[in-house]
Order: sequence, then C-alpha cells, then structure tokens
Amino acid sequence: MSETNIFGIAAPGDATQASPASSPASSSDATDVTAQVAVRPAEHGAAAVENVVVIGSGPAGYTATIYLARAGLKPVVVAGALTPGGQLVNTTEVENFPGFPDGIMGPDLMEQMQRQAERFGARIVFDDVEAVDLNGDVKTVYCSGKQEFRARAVVVTTGSSYRHLDVPGEIDYGGRGVSFCATCDGFFFRGKPIVVVGGGDSALEEALFLARFGSSVAVVHRRDEFRASKIMVERAVADDKIDFVMDSVVESINGNDSSVESVTLRNVKTGEETVLPANGVFIAIGHEPCTAFLDGQLPLNERGYILVDGASTRTSVPGVFAAGDCVDDTYMQAISAAGMGCRAALDAQRYLDEA
Repeated sequence: MSETNIFGIAAPGDATQASPASSPASSSDATDVTAQVAVRPAEHGAAAVENVVVIGSGPAGYTATIYLARAGLKPVVVAGALTPGGQLVNTTEVENFPGFPDGIMGPDLMEQMQRQAERFGARIVFDDVEAVDLNGDVKTVYCSGKQEFRARAVVVTTGSSYRHLDVPGEIDYGGRGVSFCATCDGFFFRGKPIVVVGGGDSALEEALFLARFGSSVAVVHRRDEFRASKIMVERAVADDKIDFVMDSVVESINGNDSSVESVTLRNVKTGEETVLPANGVFIAIGHEPCTAFLDGQLPLNERGYILVDGASTRTSVPGVFAAGDCVDDTYMQAISAAGMGCRAALDAQRYLDEA
C-alpha cells in the first residue's frame, strides 16, 4: 500500500513489488535494462518532447544520465557552457573515488563519466540553463544560447559553488595550494604549514582533519568568536597543532610560480597587516547552491538547497527530481553525489514508466 509523503503526494510502492517489465536492474543484475523499459516516442510540435532532461553535469548529473541512457530513455544533458563536469574539473588528483587505486585527475574522471553517458546514447548540450517552466506534464528548460528543451521529466543536478574570498592569488593558486576541500587535498600538505579560513563548523572540522597532515594549522576568522558549535571549538582548541588568528581577514595569497608560500592578513580592529607562512590555504566560508534559476518553482530550505521527499529524490513537483550538492548540504562528496544521481535516475524512470 502506498504512503503519503511530506508533500502530500502518494508515494509509489516498494521497488521490489514492481513488475519485471518496469523494474530497474539492481547492481547485481547483469541484464541490460535497455530492454526492460517501454520508451514513449517523443512528440513533435514547436519542439520535440524529450523523455528526460538532466540539468547539470557533475558526478550526480552524469551518473543519473548513465542510468537513464541505459534504460533507453535517451536523456538530454544540459552540461554547462564554461565548466561542464562540476567542481571536479577544478580539482587536481582525486584519491578517494572508488575504482582508481592510483588516483585520477578530476577533469579526467568527469571526461570518463561523460564518455560513458554518451556511449549509451545520451545527448550532451554545452549550454547554461537560465530559466525553467516546471508546470504541467511537459516541462520546459530555457538555455542561455536560446535553445529550449521540452521534457516529461527533469532531473536537477546543478550542484553548489564554494564561496570565495575574492582576494589576489585565490584564483591564481587554485590547485597549487588553494583548496576548498580538506578531504580531497589535505594529504598533499603533509609536514607543511596550513591556513584554514572560516569560523563555522565546516572550518573547524577541516582544521581538525588537516592537523593530521600539516606541520601546523592556523585558523583565520574575521570575528572574535566562532560561529561553530561549542563541541567543535573545544576539539580544535584541544589540538596542539591548531592555532587561531582572530579578528583577521585575508588580504592576499602569495607565492612563487608553482605554489603558495604565505598569506597576508589584516586585523579588522587595528588595521595591522601581517604575513603568515603557508603552503596550503583551505577556504571554508560556506557554499551557495546553484538554484537561483528555479525562480521559486521548487521549495528550498533556508539556505537555498532543494527540498526532496525523505530518502528519495522526488521534489514537490511531479516529474521533477533533484540530486547532488544542490540538495545535499551535509556530505558534499563526489561519491555521495554519484549515488544520489543513481537514485534520481531510478525515481525518474519509475515516474516515466507509470505516467
């Protein structure tokens, strides 16, 4: 028996109860699901009606696309005009994505995901989405290059972007000392001085993680007290490797032709400037979900992340699904985004099969 979810929409029954003709293959099922799903032909009019459009092309977007394409749904992916592949295209070596024991460069991982999606018939469009109309049974996606796509289902995987300091050297030393992910890059700064910028739980969590690797970790915060939870502050204070530079902001990130060497700090109360040695600068001042283009058509939480129904990827709008860092403000890892992209594809596949 179906249950009513938090949006008042009747949830479909357990996937294990679906008929063999519509049930997606599990990870242990070697049968290609292409033969299992009946695909409704696209309608034609002002524009063809696609089965599904995926907005975004990071790990969540490409994973969803791979599953949708293998199901024979011929998804269209609006991947982005300038940075298709999401944040990983700006990452150097990725060592924590399963299946690559020697690591893999972020851009290479995204290129392989794209090729895998295309192998199964996905159509990749390198453009940006500037608006959507999610009303009705057929949704419309408007791109900045004046293309528009109509589809029976939409999967939103636009991710989030790191908040930047907007100081000299931040862009220049990206991937050469400046990082936004301690889990991804901390290992590369073993035995070296590290600076973490920020005052929330994320900043202190990164500082604690980086203390395992760096010779020292200096936490720079613009106020005289932290926004972080008491327990996180206590843990950081108790770590002998972690020092604190309060009431200070980063004025510039300095270095040579190949790497970061120091940061210039300014005390916001006295105006005094100091230079702090650092080979790694980790910026942890928050994320901004890329959801502005939705223009209020999907419910968001107070931080702008898309709300979904429980552990599913269903939004409050039938036929619209969301996955990855535009939903998840907790884990924000490539592998967790990929897993959520898989779930979004299976949710969308079931919706299309039952529509």
